[in-house]
Amino acid sequence: MMRILARLCRAPLVWLAVILWLPHAAMATEIQVVRSAGGITAWLVQEPSIPLLSVSFSFAGGASLDQPSRKGTGNLVSGLLDEGAGPYNSLAFQTRLEELAVRMNFDADRDSFSGSLRTLSANRDAAFELLRLALNEPHFEAEAVARIRRQILTGLIEAQEDPNAIVAKTWFATAFPDHPYGLPSRGSIETVKAITTEDLRGFMAKALARDRLTIGVVGDISAADLGPLLDKTFGALPASTKIATVPETMPKGAGLLKVVEKSIPQSRVMFGAPGLKRDDPDWYAAYVLNYVLGGGGFSSRLNEEVREKRGLAYSVYSYLYPLDHAAIHLGGVGTQNQRVEEALKVIKEQIARAGEAGITVDELANAKTFLNGSFPLRLTSSGRIARLLRAIQRENLGLDYLERRAVLINSVTLEDIRRVAKRLLRPENLLIVVVGQPAGLSSSE
Repeated sequence: MMRILARLCRAPLVWLAVILWLPHAAMATEIQVVRSAGGITAWLVQEPSIPLLSVSFSFAGGASLDQPSRKGTGNLVSGLLDEGAGPYNSLAFQTRLEELAVRMNFDADRDSFSGSLRTLSANRDAAFELLRLALNEPHFEAEAVARIRRQILTGLIEAQEDPNAIVAKTWFATAFPDHPYGLPSRGSIETVKAITTEDLRGFMAKALARDRLTIGVVGDISAADLGPLLDKTFGALPASTKIATVPETMPKGAGLLKVVEKSIPQSRVMFGAPGLKRDDPDWYAAYVLNYVLGGGGFSSRLNEEVREKRGLAYSVYSYLYPLDHAAIHLGGVGTQNQRVEEALKVIKEQIARAGEAGITVDELANAKTFLNGSFPLRLTSSGRIARLLRAIQRENLGLDYLERRAVLINSVTLEDIRRVAKRLLRPENLLIVVVGQPAGLSSSE
């Protein structure tokens, strides 16, 4: 145990070294494409001077593969994979992770089932073995299933009173009726209660297939050593599985205002409209445009007009949300019930203004400077870089994306912005959901 504590105590010093090195590594170090003997591909940023290893992986599909009557299955699976596998029961598995100072996590979102592994290099073989067991031989013990299910149900019960959860759930249900995106990834109280052990194993059997797998690895390992570990860990998973096709869609409800009555002093508002997918030729222009409109924090137009000039809200924002089968431009604000109508009026005016005239020369230059200058500062852990490697693969951005990103942003012109603004920023297309008691507003449906 003393050796374990010593390793953990040294970890902050190790991570400090990682933080100092990682931004440079992500931008300058060569990305190696590793293909194992068994045909499994991973992208690797190798750094032998740091005795740590981070792995990020995902399987396309995720919660969209859940049956509607069992929504939340993928999420429940994600909470159970480290609760006993192979020769280890739940306690023994968790104890083994602690002994090795290994961090293992899983998650199910709308489009993917993902996982991560972080370990000291000295323990990598044992860590990969635990990951192999979790993915291939999970127990789904009755006690563990009941315990994790209770935790999820507790969260769902609490979410019934959370205005932020209510506004998001209502917006997506309204925007995507009769589509998997319209149902929350965590499911509902009814659907989570209905999930059986057979449902859990059924999700594993169809969701975890190698043809939908992407992997990013950062740290102290060579390509030659990584290949066999990939085969050992992922090689026994099905090469492919038959899954239902998720239809392409776009958010509905243009021009609709939906009010969910709740007795709270401040209303929560979510507004959104069709956006752009990640592979759209206009993506980078839209990315820069959104930074100026509502993605730039205190420097955005929405913040300036809604918060600074009028004091209507502490926070107001917008962001691009590209999904695998839809594209959304979302935003949100929270304000006093008496001022919701005014806040929405200002937000619509700013969207219309940018949609008609675009942005200024100075705004374009400042946006480019920030978006390029801040990017390396976001990569402050090997785990974040591993996730970035995984995302680049999933989005088919290319092996040279890190080198091209700044060029792509710098190439955006004012004419590009004007064209995309007319396409993207139309206040009449907004679907608006308000949770609270907004004075003077009622549902338009």
